[in-house]
Amino acid sequence: MILAFQVGGSVIAAALLGLFVFGLRRRLIQRPGGTFDCSLRLAPPEGTEQAALAGGTVPSGKGWVYGVARYSGDRVEWFRVFSYSPRPRRVLDRPAIEVLGRREPRGQEELALLSDAVILSCAHRGMQLELAMSDDALTGFLAWLEAAPPGQRVNVA
Repeated sequence: MILAFQVGGSVIAAALLGLFVFGLRRRLIQRPGGTFDCSLRLAPPEGTEQAALAGGTVPSGKGWVYGVARYSGDRVEWFRVFSYSPRPRRVLDRPAIEVLGRREPRGQEELALLSDAVILSCAHRGMQLELAMSDDALTGFLAWLEAAPPGQRVNVA
């Protein structure tokens, strides 16, 4: 009986410690400032955008990962929300980001993303990706892209 209480107490203590570390990581990411909620989807299926615009199939919400992005000089660091890693999962360099377009979530994407999300289609070093963020965060992101130092090539749609 005592052993069961010790094991149960150890499991509860480990769960509480995990939640504490999880919250501490989020706090440390946000500490320097310049963070915003941003979901990310790598390499959306070929023809998804064109088919949806032509009235064809609606893109699915699969592949979206909820995260937090942080401005850090000439790059944006993207962290998964549900992770213990202190390092960013993706780093997007300002000169390498090319904005291809923007759209509203459709179909299952409305369920997979935050309610006020706008989807930004981008290319970064030859890789296609989509970023979903609030309208306010999108305005800040595009302003950050356009505020590149003189001489840097910036392509904002």
